[in-house]
Amino acid sequence: MTFAPLMWSVWSALVVIMAGLHVYRLALTKDEDTQVILDDSFERQKSEQAAIVARVNRVEPVLKVTQWLVAAMTVVVIAYYVRFILVALNVVQ
Repeated sequence: MTFAPLMWSVWSALVVIMAGLHVYRLALTKDEDTQVILDDSFERQKSEQAAIVARVNRVEPVLKVTQWLVAAMTVVVIAYYVRFILVALNVVQ
């Protein structure tokens, strides 16, 4: 396997993982309320919101790492094709 298909495979796998994490985070936060619960009679809702926030907080670092990896692979893809163009124009050997 040459470098280009491998590069595109890694890039696309990272993008799919990142998109999946975004969709998962969106599914988690769709039930999140933005209201402040002050009364003790709403303990169940308060605990549900705390559980949602805890799950979202677990996903956030993984999502950030994936976003950085996608950005890094995008730079690799761009650099590969810039080098390819420069070699084709006999600017670089």
